[in-house]
Amino acid sequence: MTEQPELSPTDWVRTQTEKILQTGTTDGVEVLDRPIVLFTTTGAKSGKKRYVPLMRVEENGKYAMVASKGGDPNHPSWYHNVKVHPQVTVQDGDKVTEGTAREVEGDERAHWWELAVAAYPPYAEYQTKTDRQIPVFVVE
Repeated sequence: MTEQPELSPTDWVRTQTEKILQTGTTDGVEVLDRPIVLFTTTGAKSGKKRYVPLMRVEENGKYAMVASKGGDPNHPSWYHNVKVHPQVTVQDGDKVTEGTAREVEGDERAHWWELAVAAYPPYAEYQTKTDRQIPVFVVE
């Protein structure tokens, strides 16, 4: 296992993450004027820690991880990492917590999906672009 988590190879994601790391907070780092949180996951095959900034979807201290990938037909790579290694770190503002992610289904997923779309309306459009049901994890 590596000590320092890896940054995303995607420029805009890497830039977001670097800003969070430089300031020590997710406050002020937004996508379309919506706040994000920074998750740290563990690679399914490599075991390397990886930063994953996602839209902030929170309820009662629990966080959702929405595997939208912008409506792409494939899951984001972090989805597979979290399925294998569900222990994640969540940074919201300057508060950092540890949690376990679990994929939700049925009524629980419907509830979290509603919260996700309220937090970030483009999720609804992303779902129309793909045949896969966009997975939602809850971290608690």
